[in-house]
Amino acid sequence: MYSAYVPVHLVDHPIAQHALLRLRDASTCPSRFRRLAQRLSLFIAIEATRDLPTSPRTVMTPLEPATGPSLDGDVVVVPVLRAGLVMAEVVLELLPDARMGHVGLQRDEATAVASQYYLKLPAISPAATVLVVDPMLATGGSARKAIDLVHAAGGRNVRLLSIVAAPEGIAAVRQVHPDMPIFTAAVDRELNAQKFILPGLGDFGDRLYGT
Repeated sequence: MYSAYVPVHLVDHPIAQHALLRLRDASTCPSRFRRLAQRLSLFIAIEATRDLPTSPRTVMTPLEPATGPSLDGDVVVVPVLRAGLVMAEVVLELLPDARMGHVGLQRDEATAVASQYYLKLPAISPAATVLVVDPMLATGGSARKAIDLVHAAGGRNVRLLSIVAAPEGIAAVRQVHPDMPIFTAAVDRELNAQKFILPGLGDFGDRLYGT
């Protein structure tokens, strides 16, 4: 029902979904939570970069020349601090030549409104592929703010990567960025009164770092 407005790409590989279920489990300890988050982020990042630009390149094998596609383009990953760092690290493992910016946003627990406390972005050309990574797309406030900042810095080809999304967050992004591709492992049922995703997996940052 969402793809008619915002392209929502659901990463439903069985291994990804298995990792997600373990992330949801309240008994999963922080060290295992981090490993599972990294594993799941890898699946999401691979799906989100499926159409990166390439150009043909020829290499010499031990037997003869072989020609194949070689990545040809600029990739910038922008995590929403602090929880987005685990996803950004996976992108850098996947694409070592990618550049990284940082957006620090703090959500007010009473109003659920995100306020900016840090911003450091590299130069971003309109041709660059920008991956904004925010593990929990709940109200959509943080994602919208991060995308706005990337657009202000010159980014045009922007994709949003999350681990779990709520319908309310998708709708919020849709209101201001109707063509924004969203890659996620799950679209959950709803937000509760405290703006947490249900069934969700709790506070991602707290569970990630044991705080």
